[in-house]
Amino acid sequence: MITIKHAGIFVFIAILLSVCISCEKIETWNSTNNPHKELSLTTKSIEYVKDGNAFTFNLINRVDAATEGDYIISPLSVQFLLGMLLDGARGQTADEISNVLGYGAGEVSAVNDYCLSILQQLPDLDKQTKLEIANAIVVNQKYPLLDSYKTNVSKYFEAEVENMDFSDKAGTVKKINNWCSKHTDGLIPEIIKDVDPYSLAILMNAMCFKSQWAEGFKFAEGNTKPELFNPENGGQKYVKMMKNKSNILCQGNDVFTAVSLPYGNKAYHMVVLLPDEGYVLKDVTESLKSMVWSDFFHSMVSCDVDLWIPKFETKFSIKLNDILSTMGMPAAFDKNSANFKAMSEYALHLSEVRQDASIKVDEEGTVAAVVSHGEVEGTWAMLPKDRVVFHADRPFLYLITENTTGAVIFAGRYSGI
Repeated sequence: MITIKHAGIFVFIAILLSVCISCEKIETWNSTNNPHKELSLTTKSIEYVKDGNAFTFNLINRVDAATEGDYIISPLSVQFLLGMLLDGARGQTADEISNVLGYGAGEVSAVNDYCLSILQQLPDLDKQTKLEIANAIVVNQKYPLLDSYKTNVSKYFEAEVENMDFSDKAGTVKKINNWCSKHTDGLIPEIIKDVDPYSLAILMNAMCFKSQWAEGFKFAEGNTKPELFNPENGGQKYVKMMKNKSNILCQGNDVFTAVSLPYGNKAYHMVVLLPDEGYVLKDVTESLKSMVWSDFFHSMVSCDVDLWIPKFETKFSIKLNDILSTMGMPAAFDKNSANFKAMSEYALHLSEVRQDASIKVDEEGTVAAVVSHGEVEGTWAMLPKDRVVFHADRPFLYLITENTTGAVIFAGRYSGI
């Protein structure tokens, strides 16, 4: 839960990405009425996907190091939030945000086009997958936004912009929490309990992803059995382990083995990364930092896999101020250095960025993702095409990705703690 503390007049909050699996029965689709679709992107936007994945693995690496136990985050949600923030920034503040995202300074217009393209295309790639992306800005009516800024965020981020009387704390809090609940199917019903009457604005991004496993790739409930799991901190525990024997995409290197579990019409996948013997999750995230993720993702080959993966549910909340600052954008949080005058003449600095997330993975479907950074040298080690044993009975990372580009939408860790 978030309590907004007095911090000048500028507050940003990254709301949740809600990752969940629908408990409702989804209409049956097949390749005829739900054909596989690919993202249509400009050459520049394709480069931004690669840059965004570099940001993703940097973010995941830092969240992974700062967090104990399980977590689930959405790098894409942070990218949308920082994109809206970039439109309101100038000077050093804008340059730092652009560089953290990996896009380079002076690319605001191209970033806007890229965000709009992703925003409009991702939800329509798979009829069996519900992916809702929503943006909003709740503005203190005492401190109006510039018309030029409102035009940009409305056009390129399809953001709802609404003025509120922040002195009416109860009304403002209710408005914000209701918006969150609406755009996450009630999974995140509340993110704040109070609001600072001197805050300028609260920027929000919400994402809700619901899907089922692809036809031909299912986990039969009768196959789910208690199996021993081995956390990194020692000891053992029993977890509900889902089991499947299928032909799916696999790949590996000298640090980890990865399998790709398809959803719906295979526009989206959950990629599970399991450390090889003698390695731990930190080695995986370090390995991912130096690789070109899209190359690895598209080098995966079909393998017959004896798959075990836990049935799990995770809720997670994290404040990202320090992480984003150390990634290279400290000016945004410094009241003496921040420059958001392209948003409002009253804007001071960014006081808080936070994300709340939820994920559930079961026999019917999964919504999850993993982003890891790690250093890998040389070429990818092709896995043999005979049976691969992939028993996730120790901590692993997982990613929910878009198939065309390998773009990482959600990322998480299952530790068994």
